[in-house]
Amino acid sequence: MRWSTPRHRPSQVISAAILVISAAILACGALPAAAVNAPSVAGAPHQPDTGTIAIHCGDVIDGLASQPLGPATITIRGGRITSVERGTAVALDAGRDDVPALDLRDMTCLPGLIDMHTHLTDRPGDTADLSVYYRRNREDQAPIALENARTTLLAGFTTARDVGTYIAWADRDLREAIDAGRAIGPRLQVSGFYLTVPGGGGDLVIPGHPESEIPAQVRMGVARGPDAFGQKAELAVAGGADFIKVIASGAVLAYGGVPGEPEMSPEEIAAVVKVAHAHGLKVSAHAHGARSIKEAILAGADTIEHASLIDDEGIALAREHDVALSMDVYNGDYIDTEGRRQGWPEEFLRKNLETTEAQRQGFTQAHAAGAPIVYGTDAAVYPHGLNARQFPVMVSRGMTPMQAIQSATSVAAKYLGWSGRVGAIAPGRYGDLIAVRCKPLEDITCLQRVDVVMKGGLRFK
Repeated sequence: MRWSTPRHRPSQVISAAILVISAAILACGALPAAAVNAPSVAGAPHQPDTGTIAIHCGDVIDGLASQPLGPATITIRGGRITSVERGTAVALDAGRDDVPALDLRDMTCLPGLIDMHTHLTDRPGDTADLSVYYRRNREDQAPIALENARTTLLAGFTTARDVGTYIAWADRDLREAIDAGRAIGPRLQVSGFYLTVPGGGGDLVIPGHPESEIPAQVRMGVARGPDAFGQKAELAVAGGADFIKVIASGAVLAYGGVPGEPEMSPEEIAAVVKVAHAHGLKVSAHAHGARSIKEAILAGADTIEHASLIDDEGIALAREHDVALSMDVYNGDYIDTEGRRQGWPEEFLRKNLETTEAQRQGFTQAHAAGAPIVYGTDAAVYPHGLNARQFPVMVSRGMTPMQAIQSATSVAAKYLGWSGRVGAIAPGRYGDLIAVRCKPLEDITCLQRVDVVMKGGLRFK
């Protein structure tokens, strides 16, 4: 799987636009310094994963242990963590061996957070009229994506999985800009486009608009039948996707679909899985309904998105097959309040009410049964940067604060396939960490107020 070297680069026009827009965004919002004796805050352009620094933390939650480590010094060299020394014996004046020091002894340090379900090229304000995507192209989406990526990183999410974009490959453009240091944002895995049946949850068919209005870039992954879906999966792989996203069941925020009913057949899902796994990629399956959840797991999907109407059999299959559930248990509140205020389609609001509480009950049951659960928010349904609002819902529905944190760190890293790179404060992993002036194990809401963000040993906040 690729890490930092893109296989395909966006057009020169998009690259230039991203660089100009990145500079403008950074100029408009100066980033505050976190402490003395540390390198200046990074912006764009920059050289990713090149930071060298010693960070003195008042307490450390490393993402792995069941208890905090206490005070510790974390040393990062060339973007990677080289040591985690417990205690406060290291001199703070000038670091060691010419390594600059960052004094965070009044803060709790954690690994950079991971959001397994985002849509970084989209924004919630467009849900009221999805036809806007008929009139946009990748260049139009670039400034939206850049601002969303910056906001997400500064909220403490240093890694994210972008699980779909209506305009094909807008997410790849963003990934390449971040990887090259032309923009600031989280490390990304991207899917490129949705694989969906005609008129399904990933096909932007809108009442009152003829299908002839829909541009080809919005229907890149529309298919029917196992052979056609296998070809679409090959197209995604060839284009540089990091994983494949299938729409197995109906969707909440799409016209005509029924969340509890299947859209793709088991054979179609299996055809996608065969292609993806042959190339070493994972498959993410959007599945609200109990039947679609089970069919996707048995067809070989690696993660289930939403899992709103999961039943006991589906929970048992997820545990048995080690398939992670990414359950976005906060955003139903936003849809029912802000979405209603903004005039989102009544169909969307109704389906949200039909699934929100059921999903939260399923979350509690799945967690109690030991099914793996990763942190995924569906950001873009609600504003990027508010990703951490989901933590208190997960805690209120059965997780301990430490379990919720681990779902967004080491557990998420495992199901991304990046356990050796992100998700923990441990030697060998990237120097991605955040710091807060509070104790998140006592008040999980404090993760909504991140004070310091580092990625690859570079300080962005």
